[in-house]
Amino acid sequence: MAWEHFEHAADVGVRGRGDTLAHAFEEAARALFSLLSDLTAIRPSVEERVACEAENLDELLVAFLNELLFLFDARREVFGRFDVRIEKTSGRFRLEATAQGEPFDPSRHEFTVLPKGATFTALEVGKRDGEWIAQCVVDV
Repeated sequence: MAWEHFEHAADVGVRGRGDTLAHAFEEAARALFSLLSDLTAIRPSVEERVACEAENLDELLVAFLNELLFLFDARREVFGRFDVRIEKTSGRFRLEATAQGEPFDPSRHEFTVLPKGATFTALEVGKRDGEWIAQCVVDV
């Protein structure tokens, strides 16, 4: 498993690991949506595009996860597959991603907690022991 949760007071941490920065962001997104559904139950019937920019990678992760939560809140869609591209231009980081999923169905997508937003608590994006880590605490 390339994603995991970690405990933090009343909230929950999400962590993605990967051989590339983009893969770690994808896995962090999977960790986030695993709070809303068993990822294997999510069918890739809709596709949404996400784009965000930030001055550093930490802020980019928080922005990305919050954009995904906005899609859940606004369109009631859950996602299980992500394709992330990150580049640095003019001193800023830009992320473009595709998220695949389906409309939220309470009879099939039974969430454990309802995430409200990604925070800067326990925020870390970087290489550790030869792999990329992307993590933060999610307010629930």
